[in-house]
Amino acid sequence: MNILSAITPLNNDYCEQIIDIVLPIQQIEFNVPITIQDQPDLLDIEKNYHQTGGGFWGAKHNELLVGTIGLIAFEEHAGAIRKMFVRKDYRGKEWGTAQLLLDTLLDYCRQNQITDIYLGTVEVLKAAHRFYERNGFSRLSKAELPKSFPVMSADTIFYQLHLTN
Repeated sequence: MNILSAITPLNNDYCEQIIDIVLPIQQIEFNVPITIQDQPDLLDIEKNYHQTGGGFWGAKHNELLVGTIGLIAFEEHAGAIRKMFVRKDYRGKEWGTAQLLLDTLLDYCRQNQITDIYLGTVEVLKAAHRFYERNGFSRLSKAELPKSFPVMSADTIFYQLHLTN
């Protein structure tokens, strides 16, 4: 079994490393037509995640950042998952990176009374769809999202999870 060294909160000091994970996965690996200009949230993690009442976490192996997940709190008890990305070499059950990242975010939600979690994704990320469904997320239409949900232009598929204690 491979071991990650830590899941840690990330701040603006990590913006460049976060972008170095997210953009190549989006653009090169999955051919999603999105640029850094389409994602200004990545240039100010503290303002766009922490200051909303959410957070941003990273998985590290030794000192290398290998995965990310963010939460934007957009209503009193609702949050949006953003930027859930894991480097290809650190995916899969033997690493458990994605699960550790999601578990960290869900623990934060429980501690902060965020009971409804939403996310948007794209059609091509089939493994991500299966991952969210295995973790209890239900697919919903764009019309079913809360009006205040921060939709990203590339997203076409949406999920929701209601947490109970």
